[in-house]
Amino acid sequence: MTAAESTAAVVGRRVRRWRAVVVFVLAMIVVAVALAALRPVKTGGYLDPESPAKDGSRALAEILRQHGTPVNVVRSAGSASLPGGVVVVVRSERLTADDLAELAGRPGDLVLVEPGRAALEALAPGVTQAETVGGPAEPGCPLAEAAGEVSFDASWTYAAPQGAVVCFADTENKLGRVVQISTGGRLVTVLGSGLPLTNDRLADDGNAAFAMNLIGARPSAVWFMPPLPSEPGTAGDTSLEDLVPAGTKLFFWQVLIAVVLLALWRARRLGPVVAERLPVVVRSAETVEGRARLYRARRARDRAAIALRDSARSRLMPLLGLPRTAADDSSRIGEVVGLVAARSGLDQQTSWWALYGPDPADDPELVRLSEVLDDLEGRVLSLKEDQ
Repeated sequence: MTAAESTAAVVGRRVRRWRAVVVFVLAMIVVAVALAALRPVKTGGYLDPESPAKDGSRALAEILRQHGTPVNVVRSAGSASLPGGVVVVVRSERLTADDLAELAGRPGDLVLVEPGRAALEALAPGVTQAETVGGPAEPGCPLAEAAGEVSFDASWTYAAPQGAVVCFADTENKLGRVVQISTGGRLVTVLGSGLPLTNDRLADDGNAAFAMNLIGARPSAVWFMPPLPSEPGTAGDTSLEDLVPAGTKLFFWQVLIAVVLLALWRARRLGPVVAERLPVVVRSAETVEGRARLYRARRARDRAAIALRDSARSRLMPLLGLPRTAADDSSRIGEVVGLVAARSGLDQQTSWWALYGPDPADDPELVRLSEVLDDLEGRVLSLKEDQ
C-alpha cells in the first residue's frame, strides 16, 4: 500500500494549485484600485466657486475672503438668503419654478449671472433678455467706471426699465450688458456674461476690480450654485446605480469577469460514465435507513408508501402463483386482493388498503401500513411453508 501523504504535503499541493488563482485575483484588485485612483476628480463646472478649473470661480471666492467678504456656498434655494449681504445666483437654468418663487421671497440683494427668461421674470421684473453682442464697450455707469475695460467677449444684453442703471451699453440700441434695478426693497444686478468671474479670465483687464465692486462691496456674500437634477440631494428619480461611483462599478465588473474565467478554467468536462468498483462496501440496511431519512426529511409519505407496497406486491406474487406483472395490472386487482385475503386470513378491505390503498395522511398511518404489510406477507409465507 502507498504510504499516506503527510499533512504538510497535502497543504503544499493545495497551495500550489490555488497560487495562480490568488495571484490573478490580487492583480485584478490592484488594477481596479489604480484605475480608481487615476480617475480625474470631477469639478463643479462653470462658475462653481469651489472649482479650480478654468471655468470655475474659486479664485474670485478666495480673493473676496482675503478682502474681508466671506463667501458662503449653498446648493439649495432654501439656504440662499443673506439680509444685508448679496446673493450671487449662477446657473439659473437649473432652478425650478418653486426654487425661483422661494428665492424671490428671501432677503438680500441679488447678482444674477447669465439669467434666463424665467429667472428674469421672477427676480428682475421689467428686465428683458435681448441679444448677444461681442467686442469692447464703455462702462458708462458708476458701478463699473473704477474697473475700466472688462473682457465680456460674447455677452447677453438686456432692455432695462425706466430708472435702472445700465452699464456697458451698446451704442446703437442702448442695450446693457450689466443692468441694476431696485425691486422689492433690494438691488438686483443682472450680468450678461460670467466669463469675467472665471479663474481663467479674472486677471484680464479690469475683471477682478469689476467683480470686487460688484460683490466685494458688501459685508458678506452667498454664492448660490444649484446642483444638477441628477446629483445626490436633489429631487428626481435617482436610482442606486446612478449613485455608485464609476470606479466601484469597474472594480466589480472586473471581479465578475475574473470569477467567470476562473470557473471556466477549473471546470471539468463530463465524459462517458465509467463503471468501477465501489471503494467501500455499504450495507443494505444503511442504504434503507438513509433513504428513509430522506423521505422523512421531505415528508414524502406518498413515495415511501409506494415503495413499501411495490416491494410487498413483488414478493407476494410468486407466493400466490401469479406473475409479477399481475400486481400492476388494474384488471387483476380484484383477483390479487381476493387471493391475499384468502391466504392471509385478513378481510378483503384490509388487504386492499394494504396493497392498493390511498397515501398515508401522517407518520403514524405510514407506520401502521408497514406493520400491516409485514403481517400480511408473514401470514402468506407461513401458509406457503405449511403446504
